[in-house]
Amino acid sequence: MGICSYFIFSVASGIIIEKLATIIAIVSAVIIYVLAIIVLKVFSKEEIKMMPAGNKILKVLEKLKIY
Repeated sequence: MGICSYFIFSVASGIIIEKLATIIAIVSAVIIYVLAIIVLKVFSKEEIKMMPAGNKILKVLEKLKIY
């Protein structure tokens, strides 16, 4: 995650201003982090159900055949 966000920042800072490049790098790091949690199945089905809107999230993950 850190390597990807650093790479995105270094590429984007050459194209746009650094403040915007920082925001883009942070948002991309959050997206990569969430995807890693889903792919690695860090949470069990019961833990997902305990989250806010967990039942909806679980239905989507089951529909995508991730859980």
